[in-house]
Amino acid sequence: MRDFRAFFKGKSVTVVGLGLLGKRLGDIAFLAQCGAKVLVTDLKSARELTPSIKKLQKYNKPARGRAGIQYVLGKHRMQDFENCDFVLKGQGVALDSPYILHAREKGIPIEMDESLFVKLAPQVKIIGVTGTRGKSTTTVLIYEILKRAGMRVHLGGNIRGTAALSLLKEVKKGDTVVLELSSWQLQGFNEAKISPNISVFTNLMSDHWNYYKNNRKQYFIDKSYIYKFQKKDDILILGPSMKGKIKNVKSKIINANIKNVPKLVNLPGQHNLENIACAVEVAKILKIPDNIIKKTVENFKALQGRLKLVRNIRGVKIYNDTNSTTPEATTAALNSFKHKIVLIMGGMDKGPEVNDLNKILSNKTKKIFLTPGSGSEKIENTKANIVKVANLKDAINKSIKVAKKGDIILFSPGFASFNMFNNEYDRGDKFMKLVKKLK
Repeated sequence: MRDFRAFFKGKSVTVVGLGLLGKRLGDIAFLAQCGAKVLVTDLKSARELTPSIKKLQKYNKPARGRAGIQYVLGKHRMQDFENCDFVLKGQGVALDSPYILHAREKGIPIEMDESLFVKLAPQVKIIGVTGTRGKSTTTVLIYEILKRAGMRVHLGGNIRGTAALSLLKEVKKGDTVVLELSSWQLQGFNEAKISPNISVFTNLMSDHWNYYKNNRKQYFIDKSYIYKFQKKDDILILGPSMKGKIKNVKSKIINANIKNVPKLVNLPGQHNLENIACAVEVAKILKIPDNIIKKTVENFKALQGRLKLVRNIRGVKIYNDTNSTTPEATTAALNSFKHKIVLIMGGMDKGPEVNDLNKILSNKTKKIFLTPGSGSEKIENTKANIVKVANLKDAINKSIKVAKKGDIILFSPGFASFNMFNNEYDRGDKFMKLVKKLK
């Protein structure tokens, strides 16, 4: 273990990507608190990033023990990638970015927050969860089971509102940390040549094709870093759909089985049974008593934005599934219900095919309210009852008018949100505000 404060103090750090999700804010504030000289650069303008900059206001100016934060916004400058001790790369910043490549040429280390946390943390057990769908549900359920069992456990990674580096102030030797890890975050694990002690690979579907340029192999390679550097005593848990797909690993492979899932489950859908099965296997490895596993699973509710029941208006149930940003995710959501539903969907295309989704739309939906976007233009199933709407508010108002008692309104976009919203969380927040106003 390193003294993390001494590690960061006085270092010049270029942080690439401030963003609007809020995840980076905790890391940037932490770096400033530790006395690092922080320069934040983002291609978005200062006006676009005003909410994030305001939240860092306390650290923006120099103070005792702090150098303050500098901003280079609306552009990147090559000089900021050569005059620093390391670059902290944000999610979605391509490894072949000319600025990242320039830093490498100058011998500047490239770090990412989760992997840097693992390198600097004391002797803790790391549980990492990846996959295309179900990462958050599986991660949080593992965390809740371990917490109920009385373990000292921490939650982090690709979870909204969490920051990895600031966890260094909280963790102690012997603790357990559960991290949700996206394919992008796992690039940092490859840089560091490390993998979690217990790794969970829930599933692999089509996603982020705009980033990966339709290269499914590269997407899988980034995901594979969750187990690539595991040692003999480490464990890799595979979701049911991943059985037999990963071989020649040093660690022990355990295949999750939905037969081990307690009978009473509050989460709809086959995919959620598979997520729960993965969490149950982690708990068994850690020797958590069956009664604690059962009780936690039975009381576990859907996470916000992930097929979560949010209102029941005159017998019409409304579900928020804003985190369904791919056609496959919306397909899984539709297959979670037995009867036809009123579907709100649409958004920006990320590249995946829509053939499987189009095949089931007419059988699984009573009516579809389709919001604008390049992805929406790919929904061409003429047998489905599709109504194009101007925006999300229009879709909600029209869907509640056509829905009858016993119906389900499902908001499962199937595409990205950037054409109309900052991100899927912003989209989900606006959906919730609109739904709360319904009478």
